[in-house]
Amino acid sequence: MPLTITIANNGPLKISAEDAAQLELRDHEGNLIPLPEGKNISLCRCGASTRKPFCDGQHSKIGFIGANAAREAADAQA
Repeated sequence: MPLTITIANNGPLKISAEDAAQLELRDHEGNLIPLPEGKNISLCRCGASTRKPFCDGQHSKIGFIGANAAREAADAQA
């Protein structure tokens, strides 16, 4: 069964605990990033998290909008 990553609208990338158990996450140098066992994980998409690569909710505080919403907003202004 494939690993499922769900893109939250204007939020993080979400991975279920079941799928996270199959996941190996590494940093830019190839070092293994430990994942919490038995828990869903959310990966930051906005770049503002203080817990990168994990989401800490900063996207809502900074008004992050995902690419689709940003494009739709730009198209509406044109």
